[in-house]
Amino acid sequence: MGATMSYMKKMAGLAAALVMGALPAMAQDQPVVVELFTSQGCSSCPPADAYLQELAGRDDVIALALHVDYWDYIGWKDVFADPAFSARQRSYAKRGGRSMVYTPQMIINGEEQVVGSRPRDVSKVIRKHQGDLPYVSLTTKRVGDRVEIRAEAEEPLKDRLTVQLIRYEPRSVVDIKRGENAGRKLSYANVVTELTVLTQWDTAQPLSLNPTVRGDMPVVVLLQHEGFGPVAAAAQLK
Repeated sequence: MGATMSYMKKMAGLAAALVMGALPAMAQDQPVVVELFTSQGCSSCPPADAYLQELAGRDDVIALALHVDYWDYIGWKDVFADPAFSARQRSYAKRGGRSMVYTPQMIINGEEQVVGSRPRDVSKVIRKHQGDLPYVSLTTKRVGDRVEIRAEAEEPLKDRLTVQLIRYEPRSVVDIKRGENAGRKLSYANVVTELTVLTQWDTAQPLSLNPTVRGDMPVVVLLQHEGFGPVAAAAQLK
């Protein structure tokens, strides 16, 4: 009787391992993507920049700082600003039915917007999205100067997913000489330096890409419903 019970327990454990092995990516929790739209010329942004540094230290969050250029005219040209990031923020606003953009703003998982200097509100939305059930598996691996990207949807989706490759500088310190933050030395985390759309994936077949990446900066792969919709999956290689 004891031998039979031992055998049954072993078989049950083996079955559970096989099930878990069959769907490794689907079973794992997906990190929550937090995009902070900020500017060195904005006096209300430093608290949000500091909070993003906290988020950048978490394994369950992919924190990204995208510096916009529309405050450059008030006395200080943001050294990280990119018009493409301003356009990205406006696209989020348009999709969400909002007529204006502001800083500091956080977009969480491509869906919800929160004032970036309100940690309690941001944490609440992050916790909400930690319960999202994954429906797209995504694996990434760095091989030399290339990144292997593999993805598969549980079922084909109605719309395509925009596959994006992001590079960022983990830490930067800037002496602000003019503008609203004149005289301050500010520290920034995960400053996005490159955001490239690799392809539009229709999800009918598995995705397999091997883009070239050079240098040691971290890599983020983002799968996002087209038209600046929700994030379906994301992965980070530090």
